[in-house]
Formats: sequence, C-alpha cells, structure tokens
Amino acid sequence: MPTLLIADDHPLFRAALRGAAADAVARMSVLEAESLDGVLAALDAHDDVDLVLLDLHMPGNHGLAGLAAIRAQFPAVAVIVVSANDDPRVVRRALDHGAAGYLPKSAGLEELRDAIRSVLACEQWLPPALRATVARAQSSRHDAELAARLASLSPQQFRVLTLVAEGLLNKQIADRLDVQERTIKAHLSAIFDRLGVRNRTQASVILRELELSDPARQIEA
Repeated sequence: MPTLLIADDHPLFRAALRGAAADAVARMSVLEAESLDGVLAALDAHDDVDLVLLDLHMPGNHGLAGLAAIRAQFPAVAVIVVSANDDPRVVRRALDHGAAGYLPKSAGLEELRDAIRSVLACEQWLPPALRATVARAQSSRHDAELAARLASLSPQQFRVLTLVAEGLLNKQIADRLDVQERTIKAHLSAIFDRLGVRNRTQASVILRELELSDPARQIEA
C-alpha cells in the first residue's frame, strides 16, 4: 500500500488533495504536513513514504529549497510540486532540481488523480497544457550545475547547509544536530568543497538562489 504525504498549509486544499488521492489509488495511506519542518519530520518518522505533494510556498519553504532538501535527505521519495505558479521556466527549474511532476493549483481533479497515478508508476508528469511550453523552456546550465552540486551533499551536510543559511553558528548547529562542534567544522569543509565556495556567506547564497516569489502574495499585494 503506497504512502502519500500532502504538504500544504491550507486545510481545504489538503482535503481536496486527499480526496483526489483516494480516488486515484484504492488503498493508500495519507499523511499531512503544513510546514517544511513538518514535512521533514514526517519523512524522518515514516520511512515508507512514496510520494510527497509539495506546496512551493508553505511556511519554511520559499521556492525550490524545500524540494532540494527533500531530494538531498530522502532521495528515494518522489515529489510532485504543487504551485499557483505555472511559469514554464519555474516548472523547468523544478524538474531540473528533481521533481517527478508539477501540478498547478488550478488543475482539475482528473489531473490530480492522473498525476498521482503516473508518478507512483515511476513516470514524470506534467499537465497537458504545459507540456509543449516546458519542453521549449531549456534547462539553464547554471541550474543544472547547481542541482548537481546540491545533490552531491550527504543528507547531514544538507541539514548543516540549511542551518548555516538560517544564520546559526557552528556551536548552535552542533547543539541542534546533537553532534560535536568539530563534526560541524568537518561538514562545512566538505560542503564548501562540493559547492565550490569559500565561506559561509557564499554557501548561504546557494540556497537563496532557489527562492521564488509567491504569485498568490503578489495578487494579494
């Protein structure tokens, strides 16, 4: 029986996704999370999750950073990005950073069901209306290289990088991860080497490059 994790901070939208999942697969276990921290905690606690439906702009996640975190720390888990942003360039970037599918929030229930079935069958999925334009949106060399460098990090190294980007000092990171401070220093040396950077500031910039503006917030403004 497959296990699905629905990651979105809007209860009504989570309910809609849960209903679509129930229609797509007869027997499926469904978990929910409303923040990126909740997603990572759920994946830590449940090693049988097969698929995550990930909102790009839930609390703690501002673009592709959450996708990169999941792919680095839980590479066996497939991710369908769910977003109000249907810009083909954004979709292309999500696929380059390891998404197995991309689902606009405007999608109908049949597309929701089709996306879930397809990705659980180990296929890549895009809505029919976006396939041609995304195919024309070529991957940028920079994004491809960035995705490869982030993918070279171990799960623990990616956690350290995330905490560095939050501004934590080595001792604070060591306390958070319950390890020795010298272990954090060793991780940082490896992170700098694999990302091709020289210091903490440059390493933090790498993650900030994955941030995206939220179309919903732009409309509200």
